[in-house]
Amino acid sequence: MALNSLINVEITCEDDYKLAATVYRPAVELKGAVLIGPATGIKRQFYSQFAIYLAQHGFAVLTYDNRGIGDSLYGKVKHNDASLQCWGLLDQPAAITELMSLFPNTRYHLVGHSAGGQLFGLAHNAHKLSSIFNYACSSGRLLNMAMRDQLKSHFFMNLFIPFSNLVLGFTPSQWVGMGEPLPKRVASQWRTWCNGEGYVKTAFNKTINQHYFDELTTPSLWVNASDDFIANHKNVKEMIAVSPKLPAQTLTLNPRDYGLAEIGHMKFFSRKSSALWQIPLDWLFKNSKA
Repeated sequence: MALNSLINVEITCEDDYKLAATVYRPAVELKGAVLIGPATGIKRQFYSQFAIYLAQHGFAVLTYDNRGIGDSLYGKVKHNDASLQCWGLLDQPAAITELMSLFPNTRYHLVGHSAGGQLFGLAHNAHKLSSIFNYACSSGRLLNMAMRDQLKSHFFMNLFIPFSNLVLGFTPSQWVGMGEPLPKRVASQWRTWCNGEGYVKTAFNKTINQHYFDELTTPSLWVNASDDFIANHKNVKEMIAVSPKLPAQTLTLNPRDYGLAEIGHMKFFSRKSSALWQIPLDWLFKNSKA
């Protein structure tokens, strides 16, 4: 099965911010359309092989860079005022709208990776989604991690982020293998949420006064890996609980069961982990039937 085309497009958000995006069109009959929500500081190209795989099986795919990341960064990162919550309030809903405009009259799905699947309830149009497949999506709460993992997480969150923001005006996450440089407000909010009750919930009635987490009833599958210390069972359970009406299934992957040395927080979308991709594909097929 072949890919029909791959084109770069521009998404315009409600506040007129422009996001860089890529569209993958299948050469076969369209089964549905998928938005890939990226992890914190991860560029859209990271998901290209996975997107091609889905397109080869009949699903159109839209990948995008959040504001302040990759090709959606204009000027210097230290001057960008992006935050985690505006990724959910402005960027993801604009991407959903773009997906629907490009591929009308089909079913729409979110494949979320970490933050990309944790912010969906901030999108005013999330109810348009027919399903949600989330990988490594959790509250990210530091207190739920094993002590050895808490130590390195506290170093990054509570030393590296505030010090680099103070000195540099942004967080150079790439120095510690954590994706692209992060705008100051993104990193600061990330730190606050993970030190508190976890993703999004920490900000309710503080910086976030309206959301849709408690309204959505979209079928969802939450997948994590046994070797992911961030999206561990407690943190995944906490994130699911933010959406009490959401029908949620869970699945934990053991890398040894698939002949893999590791999966962790990031490697599900690696070409080396393509043996895992049948799982989201089956989910998408199941939730694309009329």
